[in-house]
Amino acid sequence: MLFKIFYFKNFKNSLSLKSKMRSAYSYIARLWKRPKENLGKLWKERLIEWRKSESVVRIEKPTRLDRARSLGYKAKPGFVIVRVRVRRGGRKRPKRRTGRRSKRQTIRKTLKMNYRWVAEQRAARKYPNLEVLNSYWVGKDGMYYFYEVILVDPSHPSIKADKNINWICSSKHKGRVFRGLTSAARKSRGLRKKGKRATKVRPSVRAHERKGK
Repeated sequence: MLFKIFYFKNFKNSLSLKSKMRSAYSYIARLWKRPKENLGKLWKERLIEWRKSESVVRIEKPTRLDRARSLGYKAKPGFVIVRVRVRRGGRKRPKRRTGRRSKRQTIRKTLKMNYRWVAEQRAARKYPNLEVLNSYWVGKDGMYYFYEVILVDPSHPSIKADKNINWICSSKHKGRVFRGLTSAARKSRGLRKKGKRATKVRPSVRAHERKGK
């Protein structure tokens, strides 16, 4: 009985010590909860620099290391990080000059894709030999959203040898971002829900005459 009490006390103390110990990633994640307040001047300088750069830029290291690692990124050959700039706001068609039916006279087009999925597709078109693994948000200003996309080279030997990521080397994952198989795409398609809430999104929105969105 005394042994059980002693063991329980030690176990309780070890749990309290583990709860107090935090990894470096947890501090980075806490910082990115409110980046504008926590990063201060650095946040503003980054947005100005990103706005002036090209729309799709390859970078050496991820800006949010905690988020990139949680989504499968590893600092090894075969992994590429790309920052993508996407303009905010809806899409407008050119003004109609000739006669149309009233339903065809609308200028504003509602794009049924989220911004992150658009960013992933643009990154994939820029680097056609790479496959999109995942992506995450890094910032926004008055005109643009900024995302970082994790790309993987399926033909690289280190990727083929890694048992945790070599599933992406299979031919059935080729062009996965254009087929709506990434996390952002599945969220945009409504596939995070099941049952009554998602009756017209499976097997696809197109199969139900686009009534699912």
